[in-house]
Amino acid sequence: DGGGYRPARYERDRGEDRRTTARELRAPRLELPEGITGDQLDPEARAELRTLPGQLADAVAAWLVAAATEEDPDRAFEFAVQARKLAARVGVVRETAGVAACRAGRWADALAELRTARRLTGRVSYLPLMADAERALGRADRALALIHDPGSRQLDRATQIELAIVESGIRRDQGRAAAAAVVLQVPELTDGLRHPWSARLFYAYADALYDADRMDEAREWFGRAAAADPDEDTDAAERYEIMDSVVIEDLTGPDDELDSAEADPADPADLADPADPADLADPADPADPADPADLADPADLADPAHLADPAAAGAGESGEPAADED
Repeated sequence: DGGGYRPARYERDRGEDRRTTARELRAPRLELPEGITGDQLDPEARAELRTLPGQLADAVAAWLVAAATEEDPDRAFEFAVQARKLAARVGVVRETAGVAACRAGRWADALAELRTARRLTGRVSYLPLMADAERALGRADRALALIHDPGSRQLDRATQIELAIVESGIRRDQGRAAAAAVVLQVPELTDGLRHPWSARLFYAYADALYDADRMDEAREWFGRAAAADPDEDTDAAERYEIMDSVVIEDLTGPDDELDSAEADPADPADLADPADPADLADPADPADPADPADLADPADLADPAHLADPAAAGAGESGEPAADED
């Protein structure tokens, strides 16, 4: 990628339906973080600033780098807004603002920025972000329309997979978990090859299987997602461990614990000491019964209340889901 910075991938788990206010746009000008320069921008992105005068291009490039490298999503969006104030009609600037808005959960802002970026550049690569923003705003029909936009056929395979992941999420939102799994049954799911987006694909498929109550398969795919995600960009490893522990607990049923209790030999301390005459029955009184105090206390036996609940973890269904009727 030339060693420069490009807009970072966003997280979809937070946010609100809002637009940047006029007061926010009039906020005092921010200071660039220390060490940030325009020279750090990706060469391909820098080339899109060639229509700007030299010093202005340097300033815009620096704000784009700041937005792409800032870890705090809200702060990153503020940096992107600074770049937009300087060059609102440059596609890469609006793209950066749109991605930053997605990361900050500003879905309405994200849509406005990405629509403008698409109009300025003619690119359809923004469709997954736009569809996910519509989904976050609760507009499933608009999201699906973007997913099936005629321009989606021009997308590279990685972006098409991203669209499929968004569509799967929409089907889950609609309570159609089986259809959500079918959407992701693409050749790359089982081709045995490792792609840059394999972890996201496997994770989304595991999520769909989980919602479809196919727990055994969900556990398997969370494991595959964890194996394909060494950088732990997802929480696949954690979810796999949780499901794995549930399966292990479920395998230990009440019968196993009862068998273990019955097989446990008596404590030698509870047995009569043959060397102690006091513990032996009185030979003069053969009818003398054993002292009740020497009998085993029923309370020492395994308490059924402490046995594992066999219903603690439901068994997953197996088999392929029915094809989506849509």
